[in-house]
Amino acid sequence: MNIQALLSEKVSQALQAAGAPAGCDPLVRQSAKAQFGDYQANGVMGAAKKLGEQPRQLAEKVIAGLDLTGIASKVEIAGPGFINIFLDRRWLAGEIDRALQATHMGLTPVDPQTIVIDYSAPNVAKEMHVGHLRSTIIGDAAVRTQTLLGHKVIRANHVGDWGTQFGMLIAFLEKQQNEHPAEIALADLEAFYREAKQTYDNDPAFAERARAYVVKLQSGDDYCLQMWRRLVDITMAQNQLNYDRLNVTLTRDDVMGESLYNSMLPGIVADLKAKGLAVESEGATVVYLDEYQNKEGEPMGVIIQKKDGGYLYTTTDIACAKYRYETLHADRVLYYIDSRQHQHLMQAWTIVRKAGYVPASVSLEHHMFGMMLGKDGKPFKTRAGGTIKLSELLDEAIDRARTLIAAKNPEMAAAELDNLARVVGIGAVKYADLSKSRTTDYVFDWDNMLTFEGNTAPYMQYAYTRVLSVFRKAGVTPESLRGDVIITDDREAALAVRLLQFEETLTQVARDGTPHVMCAWLYDLAGLFSSFYEHCPILSAGDEATRQSRLKLAALTANALKLGLDTLGIETVERM
Repeated sequence: MNIQALLSEKVSQALQAAGAPAGCDPLVRQSAKAQFGDYQANGVMGAAKKLGEQPRQLAEKVIAGLDLTGIASKVEIAGPGFINIFLDRRWLAGEIDRALQATHMGLTPVDPQTIVIDYSAPNVAKEMHVGHLRSTIIGDAAVRTQTLLGHKVIRANHVGDWGTQFGMLIAFLEKQQNEHPAEIALADLEAFYREAKQTYDNDPAFAERARAYVVKLQSGDDYCLQMWRRLVDITMAQNQLNYDRLNVTLTRDDVMGESLYNSMLPGIVADLKAKGLAVESEGATVVYLDEYQNKEGEPMGVIIQKKDGGYLYTTTDIACAKYRYETLHADRVLYYIDSRQHQHLMQAWTIVRKAGYVPASVSLEHHMFGMMLGKDGKPFKTRAGGTIKLSELLDEAIDRARTLIAAKNPEMAAAELDNLARVVGIGAVKYADLSKSRTTDYVFDWDNMLTFEGNTAPYMQYAYTRVLSVFRKAGVTPESLRGDVIITDDREAALAVRLLQFEETLTQVARDGTPHVMCAWLYDLAGLFSSFYEHCPILSAGDEATRQSRLKLAALTANALKLGLDTLGIETVERM
């Protein structure tokens, strides 16, 4: 149930019946304060201005034609023409019952789209570091959200697996295999990459062989492709360990690296030339864009092929967008890439649109994000100033969670402690990031993210177990509950309304790529349940009908907390 969508449709019909032009937005929003009802329709002012009419007079006409029979108990005009809508408690009770019996809280079926989501994008022959965390977990929350709504989601892990450096890496891998035939682990590849570069810089014969291997690799030489695949396999096997620990849904099947588009690049350059979009300039091939200007106010030139014949990231990203439309049949493409890449993507997409590779009906969206900062306000690094490996960050999260939980539960069995430390530690790292607006930088703080108070993963995970404990004390299961939901108390009503706002929260997250909106909803829901639990006795309710009704509200709260956390990729446990 999407209450906002339902009310918007009803108010929109009443606006048109009152004489407002078609397409006027009813601007139905959740009310900020209880005295203004559960929802407000604020679109009368805009419509009245178009009609040249007094807003309050138009609001009276809208209310006269607004049919909310059985949905609202009261509708009133406030101020110059705001319409306050108070939901009927019997209607709320019926919707709670319906949501409790339905799968996924009764989400409305969508017209499914094919949505390609580009996220994570580590590099081959390098271990994942903290800089990959935001893309990976925000992108995966988007995948989970769109999937839950019913869309066909294609995960695209745009791995950096192509380029001139691979000649150097293949040559060095060959050298290492000859000298040390033992299996290479990715941990060694960090040093491996540095040693390869040093050898390349200091050994002319090695450098010549490396350059030759680049040409061979790009022309499809079997030996070079075999060595290249080995580098990719070693890297992705290690990355998968990080994905599994993070409870991220990416697998090896989702890898769509830069190499995938390599065969498309010559044709794209030739086509852009044929269309008059690309021209030769000082030996390179350039697209000049009027939409972007240099310091002299002239159209900015975007190079798509260097004078040595090499291609650039822009060329690959043009091919990438084209492939996702033509081959994957995307209706919408979401890129979770940091904000520093914004102009680069916009330029590539401007060329894509001008060339007609992707129609305007297919949305290309850069859901950019800010940086992870340390407490000093600088990019988050080791004390020595080095890059923090993602695996080491996750190790520390689990260790810190284990210490915290063991101090509170000294008698806990080792296996349970290990599992709880993993769930809480990983959840804390993810939630601390996901609960912040993705467009801003955020400060990484161990103490804040692992506290059991405030808008944190441990608090939310504990809130879920607290609801489940009600059923253990009652000696019943949610499935055994009988009777109708009855809403008489204001706190019951407030909890019911927030529960029924799950779908519109989910829809907003899906539209804007803003998982922090889901975090805020979950935190608010947990607070409303606490108030309900404190003031509305459940187990000691005055009669069995009230007891059953309140247990139903508790059951739907547990469902909602678990489902909401699952859209964020955060696990729950039944006891803490």
